[in-house]
Amino acid sequence: MSDLLPVVQSILYRMNKALGTGMKSTQRFLPSTPSFPCSWDRSCQCNSSSCLKVPSFCLVKIVDILEQFLREGGLSALMWEVCQQQAQAASPELQETLLNKVVCLPDHLSNKLQGENLPIFLPQNYFPLLGTEIIQVLQRISDSLRGGLDCSISFVSQVLGKVCVHGRRKEILSTLVPCLTDLTKSDCIWQRMCWRLVECVPDRWMEAVVCGFVQTAPGADVLSRLLGNLVVKNKKAQFVVTQKLLLLQYSCPTAMLQNLLGYLALDNSRRFLLIKVLQELMETWASSSAVKHSPVEQQLYISKAILICLSHLKDVEIDSHRQELFTCMMEGMKCHLDSNLPRIRCLGMIVAESISSRINTDGPILKFQYEEDDETRELKSLLTQMLSPPSVISPPDEGRKDSPSAVTEAELKPGRKPLAAACAVSEEGSDSELDSDDDFIPYDMSADKELKKTKAPLYIRDCIEVLTGPEDMDKWEATMRVLETLIQRNTAATQEVSVELAKVLLHLEEKTYIDDFVELRQKALVTVTITDPIPVAQYLTSQFYSMNYSLRQRMDILDVLALAAQELSRPKAPGKNKPSSIQTPCIQILPGSDSSKDWRKIVDERIKSKTRRFAKGQSQVELVCAPNKFSSVAGHFFFPLIQNFDRPLVTFDLLGDDHFVLGRLAHTLAILLYFAVNTVVAAAMGKALLEFVWALRFHTDSYVRQGLLSCISSTLLSVPSDRLLEDVTEELVETQAWLADVAEKDPDGDCRRLALQNLLLMENLKKKLETAPS
Repeated sequence: MSDLLPVVQSILYRMNKALGTGMKSTQRFLPSTPSFPCSWDRSCQCNSSSCLKVPSFCLVKIVDILEQFLREGGLSALMWEVCQQQAQAASPELQETLLNKVVCLPDHLSNKLQGENLPIFLPQNYFPLLGTEIIQVLQRISDSLRGGLDCSISFVSQVLGKVCVHGRRKEILSTLVPCLTDLTKSDCIWQRMCWRLVECVPDRWMEAVVCGFVQTAPGADVLSRLLGNLVVKNKKAQFVVTQKLLLLQYSCPTAMLQNLLGYLALDNSRRFLLIKVLQELMETWASSSAVKHSPVEQQLYISKAILICLSHLKDVEIDSHRQELFTCMMEGMKCHLDSNLPRIRCLGMIVAESISSRINTDGPILKFQYEEDDETRELKSLLTQMLSPPSVISPPDEGRKDSPSAVTEAELKPGRKPLAAACAVSEEGSDSELDSDDDFIPYDMSADKELKKTKAPLYIRDCIEVLTGPEDMDKWEATMRVLETLIQRNTAATQEVSVELAKVLLHLEEKTYIDDFVELRQKALVTVTITDPIPVAQYLTSQFYSMNYSLRQRMDILDVLALAAQELSRPKAPGKNKPSSIQTPCIQILPGSDSSKDWRKIVDERIKSKTRRFAKGQSQVELVCAPNKFSSVAGHFFFPLIQNFDRPLVTFDLLGDDHFVLGRLAHTLAILLYFAVNTVVAAAMGKALLEFVWALRFHTDSYVRQGLLSCISSTLLSVPSDRLLEDVTEELVETQAWLADVAEKDPDGDCRRLALQNLLLMENLKKKLETAPS
């Protein structure tokens, strides 16, 4: 084995010549000519210098030798000899050259051989082989230490670090970690060797190695055995574990987070880092700037980390930091509840509930109402999960027949059917328990309604009197349920009192519990607005910027205007509320009606119902053509809403704390413009909307920015392209530059997606104008 390094030196020399790598560091210690001829190939009669003049021939020979070198365990022998020499005086240039060649060998051969590369030199095969060779070297080092001999492990650490930093940590650690996990279960020497292996990795490669171990380790106890107290001894590893993986990125899965924080909690010498991490996470979670400017995914990541840390804290540690946790909880809860995004508010509620349950074990705790989904259930489960127990050192007793696994296997044999047997037993005893009344089929009472003694009003004015008069709960509920229908039937009577009725409904409060009160009130308001659009729209838009209204009422105004615009812009057949069904035509002649005027329509429908058609597929339905009723009233809906957004009131400031209503306003304006497509006023609305967007484009709230991006989409889709180029050319150029910046730098994923969609719309608009005939 002592003659291995001269042979490797000669191989390196020929590799430098054949592969053309030109390693300057090897020229310091390698001779100008190789020390032996082509002895590995007896058929080659040339000397070394003449052989090197034919790169292709020498390359084939070098590849054959390297393949044989790898298959016969040459890498482990080489690393073992270097480890022996490191304990003594060794050449650093030779070690650096060997390190580069061992790690970069697949890259060199792939660049030179291209498609003729051998399978053993492919990265997916070479690096697992290198991991196996490292295990063999560590086994030799272990035997040497048990025999009292001295050797160094730093070269193996350098190989591991360089492989990981080159992006091949998955390939090599998938072989190393399972072997080290088994070898360190009951052997303290292997544990110390593994700790030393990671500690000797240079700082410039430490991050890649630590991240690889955290990602590959199957549990926190395994990670603790493999890394030891590395985070306490090495500042670079401590920064990676406590800062970079937790606060500077959010790509780690939940299992990796549990491994990382569980590793800090398993040893008393590392628990101070767990508390330090929790403090920094709580400061970030309670920061209003972080809540506004960081993505939702990162806030979810930080919330998970906080809950995992809380699950590992002991009662004594919570008592010593109770006041600090309470302060951060109150600040963070306020920041999250002030957010416009429901997901962020839900995260704040869950984390606040969890912190309150840990710091107030005896007193009252916080409790919020939110919708349960998979994400909330996962977050709650993180608080209750405990560390998995350490791996069992001794192997399980496979000979025991009374173990739970043996019983389970015996019960689940293919021949046994426990479920069928249980069903048979239950069926035997079921006859005696059956009652004779069970044979009767129960009545279907799902559509039954409770009979009301109170009669509903028949006129609109009666409805107004009931809603504003003394409290009669039964009559009040009956009025709410029939109000929409009465408005649709009595349009003339509704137009006389439309503004008064809209005022009553806008200020109406729920006097008694009704399941769908909010929906009934909203439908009635929408129906009033559709029946008499201009006066009601003028009233609602004027009240939006008035004082003494709650935020809920202002958002109700926006919802009603948007829904009314949708209904007015929807095409309807003249004289009908709903288009007739084409598949099943039905002709009904009401007695006393003037049906003679529609005789041609009746005849056509009869002919259509009697006609057999042999065309394949469903017959194409003719679209209903009708004028857009919203076109004549769109300005009354749109312009009063957009003109006073920058004028703060005492109780209402859109540019201040009421930014959630500002976001809803932006979305509503985009909806109104979209429903005003193909109208005369659409161009003026689009120009005003672009000015509105440009004034608020740098708003800090992501929900407001989403509304502004929706306004741009609505403008590009609703305003004719020629009018856009004539009226707002400069605005479009500036908007395109802003959209490119948002698509690249905005922290919110939805904003980036909307910006990309708008850029695509602009690109399509540009292509459409280029292809249009001049």
